[in-house]
This record gives sequence, C-alpha cells and structure tokens, in this order.
Amino acid sequence: MPFENYGVLAGTLHRHFRDDPDDQGRWFHVHLEVDTPAGRYACAIDVDSKHSSIGVQWKVFTLYPSVLEPVDAPSPGYHDLARASGSGALDYLRHPALADRTGFLFRRRPPRWLQGLLDRLSPPRPWISGSYLEASQALEPILVPGRQVLVFGEPFDEGLGMHNVHQNQGDPYGTQWWDDNGIWQDGATLVRRPDGRYDVFLSRFSTQADATDQDGHPLPPH
Repeated sequence: MPFENYGVLAGTLHRHFRDDPDDQGRWFHVHLEVDTPAGRYACAIDVDSKHSSIGVQWKVFTLYPSVLEPVDAPSPGYHDLARASGSGALDYLRHPALADRTGFLFRRRPPRWLQGLLDRLSPPRPWISGSYLEASQALEPILVPGRQVLVFGEPFDEGLGMHNVHQNQGDPYGTQWWDDNGIWQDGATLVRRPDGRYDVFLSRFSTQADATDQDGHPLPPH
C-alpha cells in the first residue's frame, strides 16, 4: 500500500549530523534538526547503507519557488499533502520540475531536434551514482543552519520527525519495499537560498525503476 501519510515539513534548519560509523550495516542517514512552532523535528535523509550492494543515486540543483506551488512557501510546521498532481506533492517521474522528460514522457529518446529544444528550455539533470559518503558530501553544502527548509516524506508514527525522504516508487517485485510503492509521494530536501530560490537534493536507490505505472510499480522494460 502507498503511504497512509505523506506531506511536507517547513521550518528552520537548526543543525545536521551523520550517523555514527559502526559495523552493523544499518541504512546510513544524514540527520536534520528542524525548528517549528510545534517543536524540533528529526529528519532522517537516507543515503544508502555502508555495506549495501544496492547503491545510491542523487541530484543537486536549484529551483525557483513558483514551480513548487501551492507549497512554495508553506507556514512553519507539518502539512499533509494529497498524493496527487497539483497538491504540492512531489513525484520524480511526473512533476514537471523534476521529471526526466526522456524517460517518462517519451519512453524512448525523442528526435534529435526535439531533444535539443528540450535541453535548452530545461537542461537535463542526470543522476549521479556513488557511495553513501559521496552522497552525504553532496547534500551537506546546502544544509546551512538558520535557513528555511522543506522536507518532503513520511512523518513518524510517533514523535516529531520525517523519514522516507527519497524516491518512494519503482521498487522491484519481491522486495520488502514493493508494498510501499506509490506515485506522488516522493521525498526531497529543499533549502531556501537568500535570493529566494531553493537548493534541492533528491535521492533514490539504484534498484528503483525510472518508469512506473499508476500504482508506482516498475514498468516492464521495452
């Protein structure tokens, strides 16, 4: 089943820190502490396992707030979002500001003239693959204490916190995450710059598909 609860947390970044190194093979996180009127939220940003063969992929880029409407400047605190287009929810494969046009809209590479036009209008943002350490190092420069942040994902069942701050669709059949697949429920970390734009960090795991059906399950390869 898709997430029962999905939304965005808006607040002020207090600090961030990494998991302590150990040999337990846990999923590795960069942790954010975000201040809101309700209290300080703990946000766990997955950047893969220290011993996993799955691998992590990420993107870092900048967006104008208008592309995030209607959640471009939410009031501080947690806000539930409907898992649907137009609600403010994010979908890496369907949101016009995030989607890989070639992979989702066309299912195959478009004609060269059209690809050139699309690239000029909105430059492609390829996924970067690497280790949990490289992913952490890519995320941390945008985490400036005192700046406004938006954290999209699933709220904790108990206490103030957010997790599943990554792609939440496209997991393969037979995995423990298959039942969590769903569209318009992807996670992300956004930090507001002094000029009003947002620095954006997206992450996913290398086993997650880049084309999914309306249930968020992987589409068969062509």
